[in-house]
Amino acid sequence: MSTKKQIGLFSLVMMIFTTVFGFANSPVAFYQMGYASIFWYVVAAIVFFLPIAMMIAEYGSALPKAEGGIYSWLEAAGSKRVAFIGTFIWMSAWIVWMVSTASKVWIPLSTLISGSDKTQTWSVLGLSATQFVGVLAILWVIFVTITASHGVDKIAKVGTFGGTMVSILTVLFVVISIVIWIGQHGVVLQPIHGASSFFKSPNPKFQTTIATLSFVIYAIFAYGGLESIGTLMDSIKNPKKTFPTAMVISMIVITVLYAVMIFMWGISANWQKVLGGKEVNLGNISYVMMSNAGVVMGHALGLSNGASLAIGSFMSRFTGLGMFFAYVGSFFVMIYSPVKALILGSDSRLWSKKITTLNKHGMPAYAMGIQCVVICLIIFGVAFGGSGAQDFYQILTNMANVTNSMPYLFIAGAFPFFKKRTDLARPFVFFKSKTTTNIVSIFVCLIVAFGIIFTCIAPIMTGDWQTAFWTIFGPVFFGAVAWIYYDVQARRHHLED
Repeated sequence: MSTKKQIGLFSLVMMIFTTVFGFANSPVAFYQMGYASIFWYVVAAIVFFLPIAMMIAEYGSALPKAEGGIYSWLEAAGSKRVAFIGTFIWMSAWIVWMVSTASKVWIPLSTLISGSDKTQTWSVLGLSATQFVGVLAILWVIFVTITASHGVDKIAKVGTFGGTMVSILTVLFVVISIVIWIGQHGVVLQPIHGASSFFKSPNPKFQTTIATLSFVIYAIFAYGGLESIGTLMDSIKNPKKTFPTAMVISMIVITVLYAVMIFMWGISANWQKVLGGKEVNLGNISYVMMSNAGVVMGHALGLSNGASLAIGSFMSRFTGLGMFFAYVGSFFVMIYSPVKALILGSDSRLWSKKITTLNKHGMPAYAMGIQCVVICLIIFGVAFGGSGAQDFYQILTNMANVTNSMPYLFIAGAFPFFKKRTDLARPFVFFKSKTTTNIVSIFVCLIVAFGIIFTCIAPIMTGDWQTAFWTIFGPVFFGAVAWIYYDVQARRHHLED
């Protein structure tokens, strides 16, 4: 373990930034709710991001040497079984995410090369576009697994670079928006009609209570991913101070950035003119709006239409570059964090010796290899299995919808029990009293539970019973698998809960 290079404050902030902050979240928010999304993003930060970030900061600072991240935190709250089940559900959701992202990562790369998404035309060596992208995805997963298995410093470097690229993309957008605003003499292209503009969506699909609630849930989970950083505690320089400091910095920066960026999209984009057409969707929204921002800036500076279009094309391609490395940064963290949390955090007797063995770089390479094989097999089956496999992939996606949010129920629910422990040094304490701890924990659990319940019943309300079934079945299935596996192994090795 002594060969590990330690992660400093800047690298950690960049890793949190690239894992949590999604550049695409702000254009999606503006597309769905306009300026009204600012209010809901701030509310989501207050009721979810702030308490969860501070809980994780307390967990991490009190357990600075914990290798298992979320598993170690839940175990410290008193139950190995709950820790195992919660972490297994969390890992399962991220495996599904990696299956999806391994294919999605090529979309921004295609945009960088061609100026738009051309992945559906990538038919090579007799393979269909879907099959060829599937092969690329498999090679990508293998490459990331091998690279990440050579040490946490490699993950830190890629994560830091990914965060840096997203930061550059964000700063570039902010600068362009300011230039446009000055060039337009303070006029914003999405007009503000009093206070109502900050509470009512210009999108006709998001003007009902149900649609607004669905957006609130989206806003809450736009702040997800913090828990994955917990597995790096044993690799952080002076973790008792660095970890909570990085959490606080990241929380403030991400919340402010989301609010400012959503407003700035209104400087360069009139909702009805730019986003009202059928050609705009959630998959291309970031590229459409960045391209539009480039064109508008050109016009604001008095450039010719051709020059303005060239700037727009450049912005679309640069967005592809930034989004590509954002995916890369997140992927490197997720290929390692969930499997480490479960394998190294739990009792070693639950696993074979090979799985828990670390390589010379201090990485669970064998376990990561098994995970790589599982992901690659799923990708291969989806890419080459025809329509039946595509349906299976949709089922996997639906199963992951709720599963992604389940860990927060465990983290918040276990927090009061964690706070009761008197044998831990607590260098960082945000929640001072027992009453505050209990109220906030219950409140966060209710918020997350509401999001989960609404996500489950939303497809029922539209008559999509198949999606509803698999959305509910996902966490139940993963939880049952974890429960049965733990129960069998615990009996075999006489483990105490």
